Amino acid sequence: MENVKTLIKTIDLKKFYYTDEIETTALASVNLEVKEGEFVAIMGPSGCGKSTLLNIIGLLDNPSEGKFYFTDQEISGYSERKRADLRKENIGFVFQSFNLIDELTVFENVELPLIYLKYSSAERKKRVEEVLEHMKIMHRRDHFPQQLSGGQQQRVAISRAVIARPKLILADEPTGNLDSANGQEVMNLLTDLNENGTTVIMVTHSPMDAEYAHRVIHLFDGQIVSESLNVKDKALV
Repeated sequence: MENVKTLIKTIDLKKFYYTDEIETTALASVNLEVKEGEFVAIMGPSGCGKSTLLNIIGLLDNPSEGKFYFTDQEISGYSERKRADLRKENIGFVFQSFNLIDELTVFENVELPLIYLKYSSAERKKRVEEVLEHMKIMHRRDHFPQQLSGGQQQRVAISRAVIARPKLILADEPTGNLDSANGQEVMNLLTDLNENGTTVIMVTHSPMDAEYAHRVIHLFDGQIVSESLNVKDKALV
């Protein structure tokens, strides 16, 4: 594991919010390192800072203090424009609520990131069809999100997240709106993506989902209070 590169690194990361002269600490001195190819689960009670940390890792927000390295770039002070460019090329998102666009078909939802990245029409068609086939959702390509089951919608969301071949997938409670069978299917898809080289960081309340990860990080009151390796990966240490 010595030659594996570090994808994410935070040093004394802090995030404060201010309302009516009241300061709220969302993150307090978070030190985290994630290697390329890892599958990491982040757990903790509601309000502990999980979503705030995920937003910073996903380049959706800047920290208040501390350093944040993404692919060896120190980006804690990047502008929104620079963060957006880096995000589009490197990160895919999977949300609990799917976040599909109701007015677009399955094909069009998955194609959207490639349009933003200015891929040609022919390349977009080729990539989308490949991903939909791999995700076993090709037969629904012309359907709209409302015509799909929850499990099918999450397959589409994962397809959209991976279409630009990102280095990192961020999953926020990816099985939260699914029954156990569909939830397990989604976790198997994320595991498959990880085994093919994609780094996955997942926020979850589910101990069962966390078992799919290599490493589990526990947050409490904006701080990392413990880390553990899942049994299957203890031989890697």
